[in-house]
Amino acid sequence: MLLSLALIFLVGFSAAAICSAVRLPRIVGMIATGIAVGPYVLDWLDPSILGISSQLRQIALIIILIRAGLTLNLADLKKVGRPAVMMSFVPACMEILGYFCFAPLLLGLDRIEALLMGAVLSAVSPAVVVPRMIRMIEDKRGTEKSIPQMILAGASCDDVFVIVLFSTFLTMAQGGSAPLLQLVNIPVSIALGVVIGAAAGFLLYLFFEFTRKRSFKLNGSVKVIIMLSVAFLLMTAETWLKNTVAVSGLLAVVAMACLIKLRSEAAESKNLSGTFGKLWIAAEVVLFVLVGAAVDIRYTLSAGAMAVAMIFIALAFRTVGVLMCMVKTPLSAKERLFCVIAYLPKATVQASIGAVPLSMGLPCGNMILSVAVLAILITAPMGAIGIDVSQKRLLQQN
Repeated sequence: MLLSLALIFLVGFSAAAICSAVRLPRIVGMIATGIAVGPYVLDWLDPSILGISSQLRQIALIIILIRAGLTLNLADLKKVGRPAVMMSFVPACMEILGYFCFAPLLLGLDRIEALLMGAVLSAVSPAVVVPRMIRMIEDKRGTEKSIPQMILAGASCDDVFVIVLFSTFLTMAQGGSAPLLQLVNIPVSIALGVVIGAAAGFLLYLFFEFTRKRSFKLNGSVKVIIMLSVAFLLMTAETWLKNTVAVSGLLAVVAMACLIKLRSEAAESKNLSGTFGKLWIAAEVVLFVLVGAAVDIRYTLSAGAMAVAMIFIALAFRTVGVLMCMVKTPLSAKERLFCVIAYLPKATVQASIGAVPLSMGLPCGNMILSVAVLAILITAPMGAIGIDVSQKRLLQQN
């Protein structure tokens, strides 16, 4: 395991540095590293690392979501209003519609299988989008109209919506019926996640204040460890309550951090955000190298031209969905174009659930995994490069 960790960090950082030198996003090098050292190419990673890969990726995602919550300005988000809410589900619905219409024609799937493929492919990647939106907020680029705040909030809710739909369509593809309750779980999951996370954040704030007034003030590192531990509990609560009530652990983590930022002094929340930013340096490498390691390059080669065409057709539907969210907003044409670009990348969710239909023995499983792998390889670099290059050309810096 130690050798595998050394490979992940040393080779991952080196590949990221090379990509930066040639003006490519760092994640391109990290994902390429994961593919190369992963089990489907060189097979240099220890099985014990691969066995806990999903948990390590989740920890990395928690770190960046806490930092997002500590950066997000709720007043700015409230100012955005309707578009932020629509961004959490409209683009995903439009992309699923694209798969529903065209996957049977291009890939030979039936309608239910096409819906299942759409649910796997339609989630935007918070791991790619969130850190870039945080950087934009810190640089005050596009913040006058709260563009990065809107995209950050929408990307966080988008995954919850899509994963619930995925479980619904998976039941239908297995020959079962999808109860209405599963669709009701979407708003319930979002609302409960926000409420539970905000409650946890308020209790943490009271605890930090209590320790400060009792003259045994906790230093920043201890606070970070405590916040991470509570975030792990919130993610675990999602699993514990799964059979009782739906709760979004990811939104709970963001809400917890938002509440702490809201109640704490500006300097303290800035220091906490800075510490999580340093943790992200290591977590980013682990996340994207392991995402790359989960990519089976053999399925990419078998996908064919029709799969590539299907991905771009679905992205066209997604573009229409994003533009629908921008109707009657003060955003200029350039700013709307940036929102479209920022909603392109896919990686985390596709790497997590892309193989589930195949593991369930569904006939469409191989095709869904092939298209999911291809979508990661196409859209993650395309979206990351697009955001990095276009933000200076399309958005104003305040």
